Amino acid sequence: MLREVGEEEVQRCERMERTYNIPLRKVYLKAEKHTRTKKAMKGLREFLMKHMKCSNEQLKVGKKLNDALWIHGIKNPPHHVKVTAVKSDDGIVKVELFGFKYIEPVKSVSKEEKAAKPKSDAKTGDEKVVDAETDGKKVKKAKKSDKAAEENAEETEEKSADLENAVEAEDAEKPKAKKAPAKKASKEAEEKPKKAAAKKPAKSE
Repeated sequence: MLREVGEEEVQRCERMERTYNIPLRKVYLKAEKHTRTKKAMKGLREFLMKHMKCSNEQLKVGKKLNDALWIHGIKNPPHHVKVTAVKSDDGIVKVELFGFKYIEPVKSVSKEEKAAKPKSDAKTGDEKVVDAETDGKKVKKAKKSDKAAEENAEETEEKSADLENAVEAEDAEKPKAKKAPAKKASKEAEEKPKKAAAKKPAKSE
């Protein structure tokens, strides 16, 4: 008797999913203390490449699994780790910590790529530029937002000028501080050389 193949079995053939409890202790004990977690990661990859039949380039390790290995630093990796490995039709194996789903990493844009891209004139709201074609030339109409920005700039300049005038007026209204009386010690110091000169008798020749 032949049995019918269900949709679930077809999906299983397309997408292979397995759960492994991977031992890491024997792998990282062979390494030096300050490189143990690196060695554990290498052992994890070798285990998965062997059991899932894939290459190193086809193996994608998830963020949660990586964090679980590195949580205690480079010297103290876990003794074993439970993972879920999913192999798709194209041969790519995505591995994540048991109980979590693999999330594709977001590709960050480098500074060189940012510099290579031309800046777009992305405007919002009232700042939209209306282009009118006349005689094959594009003419940009004046925007309301530019006028509003100019008015705001003028208002801020006026406010700053008013504030400066108010500060100057306050300074003018304040009475000038009286000079402090000279200290007695400084007067005495000036008078001493005069007295000493007066006390010395003039030499007669």
